Amino acid sequence: MNTAIVRPWYREPWPWILAAGPFIVVVAALYTAWLAVVSNDGLVTDDYYRKGLSANQTIARSEQATKMGLVAGVRIVGDTLSVRMEARDKSFVMPPTLALTITHPTRAGLDQSRVLVKNGDVYSGEVRLPAAGHWLVLLEDERKTWRLMGNVILPANGETLIGNPPTPGTAPVPADIRH
Repeated sequence: MNTAIVRPWYREPWPWILAAGPFIVVVAALYTAWLAVVSNDGLVTDDYYRKGLSANQTIARSEQATKMGLVAGVRIVGDTLSVRMEARDKSFVMPPTLALTITHPTRAGLDQSRVLVKNGDVYSGEVRLPAAGHWLVLLEDERKTWRLMGNVILPANGETLIGNPPTPGTAPVPADIRH
């Protein structure tokens, strides 16, 4: 007589092979949840509703900079950001400081705000940015009567021009601000 040896199920390889797939999925899901909690970058802006309500004021400040013909040349070298300002309106008096806000379009954790101090005809300050990336640069005066906003893509060779260049028939942008 042939008697078959019957082993318990947990001694067979097939139940373990079949259970390995769902077990791996559960472990991967737990790891993904942990990763999402630990690396939370937050919202791009926390007060988006209030910022949306002030859109008209923001547009008016941008239009004011356009009326004055403000142009800024932004240069980032290492950890130093420098700005050269020029105005088509010759009655415009350059402020002693500029409020600088650098934002990343998708990662709020990298955003920075600085006050740039005027030294001669250049405003400068220290910033810490990754070597490459797309950044939104916002320049304002202390009283927030005007604002210039533009894009800087790093690494940048030379200065990046922010603002509306003068229209034909008006004073040209100085050579030290052009790219």
